[in-house]
Amino acid sequence: MASEIEELASKYAIKNAADYGKAEFNSVLSKVIPKAKALKMSMPELKRIVEKAVKTANSLSKDELEDAYGQYETEFTREARLKAEQTSKPRIELDRKIVGEVVTRFPPEPNGYLHIGHAKQLFLSKAIAERYDGKIFLYFDDTNPKKEGWEYVDAIKEDTEWLGMKFDREYYASDNVKKIYDYARKLIKEGNAYVCECSQDEIKAKRFKGEECKHRSNGVFLNEDLFDGMLSGNYAENSAVVRMKLDMQAQNTTMRDPSILRVITTPHYRQGDKYAVWPTYYINTPVIDSINGVTDAIRDKNYELSTELYKVILKMLGLRVPEVHLIGRLKIRGNITSKRILNRMIAQKQISSYDDPRLLTIRALRRRGVLPKAIEKFALRFGLSKTESNVDMSLLLDENKKLIDPIAKHLFYVENPAKVEISNLTKKVAKLRVYPNREDYRDYEVNGVVYVSMSDVPSFKNGAIIALKDFAKVKIDSLDRGLVKASSTSSDGFDKVVQWVPQNHSKKCKVLIPSNLLNPDGSFNKDSLKESNGFVEDYAAQLNNGDIVQFERFGFCILDDKEKFEFIFISK
Repeated sequence: MASEIEELASKYAIKNAADYGKAEFNSVLSKVIPKAKALKMSMPELKRIVEKAVKTANSLSKDELEDAYGQYETEFTREARLKAEQTSKPRIELDRKIVGEVVTRFPPEPNGYLHIGHAKQLFLSKAIAERYDGKIFLYFDDTNPKKEGWEYVDAIKEDTEWLGMKFDREYYASDNVKKIYDYARKLIKEGNAYVCECSQDEIKAKRFKGEECKHRSNGVFLNEDLFDGMLSGNYAENSAVVRMKLDMQAQNTTMRDPSILRVITTPHYRQGDKYAVWPTYYINTPVIDSINGVTDAIRDKNYELSTELYKVILKMLGLRVPEVHLIGRLKIRGNITSKRILNRMIAQKQISSYDDPRLLTIRALRRRGVLPKAIEKFALRFGLSKTESNVDMSLLLDENKKLIDPIAKHLFYVENPAKVEISNLTKKVAKLRVYPNREDYRDYEVNGVVYVSMSDVPSFKNGAIIALKDFAKVKIDSLDRGLVKASSTSSDGFDKVVQWVPQNHSKKCKVLIPSNLLNPDGSFNKDSLKESNGFVEDYAAQLNNGDIVQFERFGFCILDDKEKFEFIFISK
């Protein structure tokens, strides 16, 4: 009984340490309690076993931990997949919704590239609109001239089109700035907003302490004059803001007089120098949603505190209040989506660009051979839940494999090739299926020399019978420094089946193999992009960039660069 619990505790301590950098007692304990109860083990004994397992896991070096994790990796992946399948009942039903009257929106800020987290919000918004025969809009939240640009607008349009999205309408926050000014005037005139000339540091400090600033007591007429001064260009950048007049003692700190307009003199990519006062998302998002007919807004759970403000502003302005649905953030272990961190990594040449196949940007996933439908199915499995999801990349790749397996051509590829010279070869033509279950073939006339993977050679022995898959059998005659000499045989049995490529119909190629960008401790994984070099059969020359194939015994790959003949590994 004890040994069974010890093994279980050790397994989960290793997983906990690998996932979070350090095993945590309570996390491991919660995993083994059900089994311990079934075996009627006492709690003191169970705690002793878990403490020992946690201590041992935390004492392992990075390499030792990776080796230990590797023993259970298949099991962990299976458990994660089973859990996801059991709990992934996506909730997209809304209360009291009328078919034909639901409007959702996808609201990216054009200051970066879309990633898997955006895809979750996008596809949930789409699913709700489709469920109720409604509409979905593309809304560019572009009121920060310092960060936004056409590059990102174009990229977002390209990525969403590739994902299969068709929006019913497209609009920009920057086209509505004057309307926001009018609503801001209404708030000022009714005593619900004021102009503040405190420094940014002072505003931050007083909000933290819950203290009012001296400008809060300004009268309505003075605030209207000061606001006119902001619009006339009388203020330098960051020297004045318009703030809501709410409750500086509120428990919800977002309600402590948030800034709703600020001075920014940087020219806007779309509006140029037309405006120097720009709204913040605190006023921008609710007003633009309301006036454009959005009925249901899906927002990241990080905006939970600002949801109260979203509703209060609209009620103060007498505008219709959409329903807000908060969803948990989607994270994939071993990767990041932060623009700040990724920009730094690009500058340091740790990654090549935003389409680096190790990343979770939509363009990186596209380059890696992950299909739009796989991304959609993966995103929808989490539903409208506020629970944060932290999952393995394998769940997305498994969805993708279901889609690419039936359509991928099958080819032979040998890594780190070794030459096999075959004497008295009686069978000269190899007839190989392009797809396992179709009458579609690729034919090769074999000249008696083939390549096999060097990793297979150590298992060869003199006299052994080796089956060259789907072609012929050969007997090993001699092995000498990587050169294998063999002779054709008609033997009924064989000792091993190997992949092979005919020398006279081979083409050199490289396969890039992406893996987790980060180590379990959060540091950069220097081995996150490996290379495999070898030969592929020359049928591959018929492929085009973006074509997906299955290199048998190796995995699914996508042709990334036909000129260099480079592939990217997708998954097993």
